Amino acid sequence: MKLTIIRLQKLSDQDRIDLGKIWPDVNLDELEAMLSENHRLYAARFNERLLAAVKLNIRGTQGELTRLEVREVTRRRGVGRYLVEEVIAQNSSISHWWIADDGKGEQQVIAAFMQSCGFRTQADGWIYNKE
Repeated sequence: MKLTIIRLQKLSDQDRIDLGKIWPDVNLDELEAMLSENHRLYAARFNERLLAAVKLNIRGTQGELTRLEVREVTRRRGVGRYLVEEVIAQNSSISHWWIADDGKGEQQVIAAFMQSCGFRTQADGWIYNKE
């Protein structure tokens, strides 16, 4: 089965189970209630399971990615990079992208990952401008 990137607008029971593994500290009812054209949720799906997810907040031509997370058992296989690349591709009207440094995880690994996705380091995160 192929890895696909999908925009979630309504969470199935299985989506809730999988997102609970990705984001154990997130209230999924609140997350689902806030989803709209400006507040989107994308996930990487493989074999009917979600392996990674990211939230996208849109303001005009600016997109802010938050809560980018890949399930630990799936890391270092290209899932996160594919998720970021596809979210950017699926939102072609956004030309300025930002992801904040949340201070979690191994900072050098995260910085290398963001740079491999085409983002440049800024004071509190990473920026990507489409040309």
